[in-house]
Amino acid sequence: MIGRPNVGKSTLLNQIMGEKLTITSNKPQTTRNRIQCIYNGEEGQAVFIDTPGIHKPNHVLGNRMMKEVEESLSGIDLLIVTVEAGGIRQEDREILQRARKIKVPVILAINKIDSVPPEKTVQTAGECGELFPFAEIVPICAYKGTNVDELLRVVYRYLPEGPAYFPKDMVTDQPERFLVAEFIREKALYVLDQEIPHGIAVMIDQFTERTDRELIDIHATIVCEKASHKPIILGKQGRTIKEIGTQARREIQRFMGAQVNLKLWVKVKENWRDSEMYVTNYSR
Repeated sequence: MIGRPNVGKSTLLNQIMGEKLTITSNKPQTTRNRIQCIYNGEEGQAVFIDTPGIHKPNHVLGNRMMKEVEESLSGIDLLIVTVEAGGIRQEDREILQRARKIKVPVILAINKIDSVPPEKTVQTAGECGELFPFAEIVPICAYKGTNVDELLRVVYRYLPEGPAYFPKDMVTDQPERFLVAEFIREKALYVLDQEIPHGIAVMIDQFTERTDRELIDIHATIVCEKASHKPIILGKQGRTIKEIGTQARREIQRFMGAQVNLKLWVKVKENWRDSEMYVTNYSR
C-alpha cells in the first residue's frame, strides 16, 4: 500500500484488520516503518504492507523511510495506490510514475469520499484513470469503513493462490515492543499537537511481564531534538507527559489484554533525525 503522506493508508489498514495495528495522526509522515499485517479471511490469507508516505526526504530519517518503501515494492503480488477524493496532487502523479515500474496489477483506492460531493470523486477517478491503467478503481472512506469490504473482494480477485506465509493467529510481523513504542508516539503526537515539530521518537527501556499476576511493567523514553522541547513534553508540573502516559496506557492495555504499569521519561538528542546511528536506534 503506497501513497503520499496523510492520505489514510494506516487508517485503511486498521479498518481492514478490524483492530489498531498501525498508528495514525493528522501529522504527515507518521508511519516510519513498513509494517506487515496478516489478514485471514474466508477466501484465504492476504499480507498487507503499510509503508511510510512517499515524499522527498530532507534528513537521514526521511531517506531511511523511502528505502523502506522501495524494499516493500520488491516481490509483491498486488499494489494498492491511495489518493484523496478531493483531487490529485503533483506528489500523486509522481507516485503513479513510480507504480509504472511495478509489474503487478495496481488498484486505486480513492479515500475520504465522505468529505467531497460524489461528482468530485468521479472527477478524481477519471483523472487518475487517464494517468494510469488501473486494474480496478474503488472509492472508499477508510475512517468509516465505507466500501472497504468491496476493496477486499477486489484484492482477493487479483491475488494469486499459494501457501499461507504466516500462522492464522498471527496478525503482524512486528514485535510487541515496537507496537508499544508506536502507541506511545501516537499519543505524544496527539497530546502535543502543534507545540513541537514532528521529530520525536520513543525507545522502550524495559518490558517485563510479571509472573505473579497479569501486569506488564513498561519503561519508555520519549526522545526529542532540542532542549527547548523537553519542558513542552513534560508540561507544567508534569501534566503533559502524564496525559501522554494515561492515553498510551489505555491503548497498550487494549492491545495487550493486560494491566500495564507505564513510566515515561524525556531525553534530548540534538538533531537525531540526521544521525545514522540514532535513526537506526530510534526509528524502529
